[in-house]
Amino acid sequence: MNLTSQQLAEILIGIARSQQAIVDAIESSRPGFKGTYLSPALDGVAKIRSTGRTPTLQEFPARVLLQCQGRGGPKVEQVLKDLEALLSGEVAALSAVAPATARAAAARPAPVPAAPPVASADDSNDLDMTK
Repeated sequence: MNLTSQQLAEILIGIARSQQAIVDAIESSRPGFKGTYLSPALDGVAKIRSTGRTPTLQEFPARVLLQCQGRGGPKVEQVLKDLEALLSGEVAALSAVAPATARAAAARPAPVPAAPPVASADDSNDLDMTK
């Protein structure tokens, strides 16, 4: 029996969701577990901070679990695309590379700086209380 990339992507997401259920159970019994213990350990396994390296198949399951940490969770289409890129050897930058916080920051529009206030002719002395 041969697995297709689609089937493998679905299996990876299923495994990551079951791992996420365990993480959620631990978090509910011990608040702060995810932020204090899990995230740093998972970032290390997924080698998120190793810039300039090509991601490998060994790191990919941890990257899918990182996607489960976000609100939307992993999308089968994106996991399939990343998996096929890894299997073909044409890996430039996977979507699963960035942690959820970086993906969320990238999705937000950049803040527009406020324009400086324009001084009028009456504002020559802001401390004058007689106006």
